[in-house]
Amino acid sequence: MTGGVGGGAAAPLLELRDVGKDYGSVIALDGVSTAVRAGEVTCVLGDNGAGKSTLIKILSGVHPTDRGSVLLEGRPADFGSPREALDAGIATVYQDLAMIPLMSIWRNFFLGAEPTRGRGPFRRFDAARAKEVTRRELAAMGIDIRDPDQPVGTLSGGERQSVAIARAVHFGARVLILDEPTSALGVKQAGVVLRYVAQARDRGVGVVLITHNPHHAHPVGDRFLVLNRGRSMGEFAKADISRAELTALMAGGAELDALAHELERPDS
Repeated sequence: MTGGVGGGAAAPLLELRDVGKDYGSVIALDGVSTAVRAGEVTCVLGDNGAGKSTLIKILSGVHPTDRGSVLLEGRPADFGSPREALDAGIATVYQDLAMIPLMSIWRNFFLGAEPTRGRGPFRRFDAARAKEVTRRELAAMGIDIRDPDQPVGTLSGGERQSVAIARAVHFGARVLILDEPTSALGVKQAGVVLRYVAQARDRGVGVVLITHNPHHAHPVGDRFLVLNRGRSMGEFAKADISRAELTALMAGGAELDALAHELERPDS
């Protein structure tokens, strides 16, 4: 296992260089670097308190950095708000998905960006177009929805995540940040979500998958950034680290060995 990642020929879509962020006396991130490339999945792993949420807020324009720099296609980027990040093609799908459960799938798909027809006082929501585009875009991602008129709250957790991913890709996301998309899902539903993460990757989107689960990250990831208390424990290409090594690095191999020894039954 090595601590470096070989650079690709293409410039990263998004890059962090020695980024730091403090909240008062608390150092949330310190000296963190990573790159997000088109058609790749960068997995950011760490337990609670590792700095994953702060990293999301910096990438999505919620908070500025205190140290280091954020680069968008090689140029300095200073997002003043989530809207500026979104306009630059950086879409974030949070755990709560920002969906309205009682609204239909197609209404949620276009929430805040509704297509219209007509002009002036005769302008109105183009429901027929919204339904058709929703059905087409979901199908293009391989998502089979029974009826786009059904309330989004009737979907499973994995299906809701899939709709959110398809929505972000449709609206032009070049970088898609997914905040713990499989954390509350069972094995089968987690597999559904990871399949659509791979679909977004294969369409050329640069994906940032935030997770604490190396078993979900390793199959779909191309590179892995491991955080511990705000600091990087290394960034690794998939060829350089196995799932077992990734798990041990996250949990702390020595701590796990000590715990296993402590929990063993004493010889009778």
